[in-house]
This record gives sequence, C-alpha cells and structure tokens, in this order.
Amino acid sequence: MECNYREICGGCSLRHLTEEEYRHQKQEALNKLLPSLHQDKIKLGKPIFIEDGCRRRASLAFNWKKKQLILGFNQNKSSTLVDIERCVLLTPGLNKIIAPLRHLLAEICSSGYNEKKGKKVLHQPITSGDAFICETSNGIDIVLEYDAPLEMEHRLAVSDFAFSEESVIRVSHRRKNADAAEPIVEKIKPSNKIFGINVYIPAGTFLQPSKEGEQALAGLVLNYLGTSGGKIADLFCGVGTFSYAMAQNPHNKIIAVDSSPELLSGFQESINKNQISNIKIMQRNLFKYPLDANEIKDFNVVVFDPPRAGAAAQVKVISAMKTEDKPEKMIAVSCNPHTFINDANMLLDGGYKLEEITLVDQFVRSPHSEIVALFVKK
Repeated sequence: MECNYREICGGCSLRHLTEEEYRHQKQEALNKLLPSLHQDKIKLGKPIFIEDGCRRRASLAFNWKKKQLILGFNQNKSSTLVDIERCVLLTPGLNKIIAPLRHLLAEICSSGYNEKKGKKVLHQPITSGDAFICETSNGIDIVLEYDAPLEMEHRLAVSDFAFSEESVIRVSHRRKNADAAEPIVEKIKPSNKIFGINVYIPAGTFLQPSKEGEQALAGLVLNYLGTSGGKIADLFCGVGTFSYAMAQNPHNKIIAVDSSPELLSGFQESINKNQISNIKIMQRNLFKYPLDANEIKDFNVVVFDPPRAGAAAQVKVISAMKTEDKPEKMIAVSCNPHTFINDANMLLDGGYKLEEITLVDQFVRSPHSEIVALFVKK
C-alpha cells in the first residue's frame, strides 16, 4: 500500500520493497539466526504475514512550537517528528481519530498549566508528550501522556472531545510512562473479545499490535499445545490472550503469571465476570523472582511470552531442573529473535529439542519479527 511518508518516516523502513522481496527478506533474517542455535536441523512452520490497515494500537508523539502542533512518528534515525494525517498501518478507526485528536492536543498545549514556585504562580507551556491510541472491540481508548497536572481546562477539553467523537469510549492521562493512567472520561469500559470472551482492558495495557496477529499467535500456541494439557503455566501472561485460548479445554488448569497489579486486576475482573474456573492468577516479577523448581515441576506445559529482554532468569531455572521434573513442552513466543536464541540455547542445552519454529510478521514493513517455537523434552 502506498504511504505518503515512506521516504522520511522511520516506522516502515522496508516499504520500498515489493511484497515478494519483503517476505523473502523477513524469512531470510530469521534463517540467518538459526545457525546460532545448538541444534542442527530446525523445522520451519509456514510463515504468517499480517496486512496493512490492521494495526489497532499506536504511540503518537506531539510537539507544540510557535502555536503549531505536530503529531506523528519519528523520522528515520532521528528524533524529529513527521507530522502525519493518516498511517497505512493503522485501522480505519484509528486513522479517523487523528484529526480530532490533533485539535484536542493543540487546545491542551495552548492552555498550558499553572505551577507554584515559592509565593509565585507561573503559567507554564506544555510543549511535548505522547498519545497512545488503541482500538478495542467496543471503541477507541486513548491515553494522553504529558508532564503537567491535569487542569480544569484540560478536563473540559477532553470531555468535549470524547462526547463529540462517538467512537472514543475512554480518555486517560498520566504524567510519565511509569505512572498509572487516570481516566478523565470513561463512557463504557473498553474490552476486547478474545476467543468469544469479553476481556476488560485497563488504560495503557499492552495488547498485540493487531487482532489478526493475536489470533495467529494464539492459534500457533494451541496447535503446538495439541493434545497435551493438564496443568499449564502462562508466563508473562499480559491480558491473558493465551490463557483464554487454552482455557477453552476444561481439562486444562492454567496459572497465569505477570508483574503488573493493574493489568492482573483487569484480568481477574474478566475471569470473574465470565465465570472462568480453570484460570488462576499469580503476581510475580519473573525477571527478579522466577518460579523455582518446586513451583515448576507440576506443570505439563509452560507457555512464555516475555518482553524484548527475553526470559533468561526463568529459562535458566527450568533448564537446570531434573529431567523427570521438567515440563514436557515449552512453547516460546518472542518479539525479539536475538534474545529468543539465548533462551532457546539454554533449553536445548538443558534437555529439550526444538520441534518447530514459525515466523509471525505483525510488525508490518519493519525489520522486526515475532516467532513462536515448540520445545519438547527429550
């Protein structure tokens, strides 16, 4: 698909290639990593490619300078913003909201905020920030991030924006990325339908970039799970995409583990609302405090989908376990093939065989890829 910004925007660096060239380059990038694995023969599954117009979430940066608002993505290898009107990656719903969002941010930036310094109250400008936009199953969820207090003028502007845009169901604010987002307007609770289940989405929650990518990843996990079941660990579970998929089989007992209390609170709310009895939640920072051998030994299968840093601490524990205590299967989902290689080699050296690895291209027209891999205990 043609993009008006492909010469300058850094988001789609491979858009100049033909579809055939692009797909070949994506597969070759994975093939070049395979010799680093401690196994000679690697079976590759059929790669899955996601199309343009499917991305349901995006992070847009904004700058306010000389009474002009710039809203968009960074230039290639630069911190300079490319002002965009639409993006071919995004869903039609997200593209439609960019223009009114630009107007809202200009209104907020132009109003600024008051800051008390000693006995003086100084009026300060808002010059930059980010807007995180996400299309859920029932509407658009937006988190505004700028380092300034939420003034009454801002709240009124957000309220006018939200109620004039039918598709927008929630707008929140936070000062910094690590802060919890405060809802300003919430017309209804945002939710995603995952395997027929309405899943509540807390503000700022990580979701797979596209619904199509989410379905592809979950489909591969279920395929690799096969007839195996019993007690399953879903590590770095996020909103529970894989847990919901695996819980369709009532014989599976899933322990879903993640570190975020806000995310897990929303997950638990959805489990309760949908009366799902075979998913249990555990809060744990698996980077610092991985499950130990005694906690792991009762699991038949472990599914893990870590952030880009990988799951080295947890994989190290499993690789060092007694053979009879190790899970029969390990299913790895990774958005970083390089850290996947490190995790995979620990498993291969620790008594596992890599049965198959499949590329899922949901980072469309970028050099990044996602993979799903099945390891079976020897």
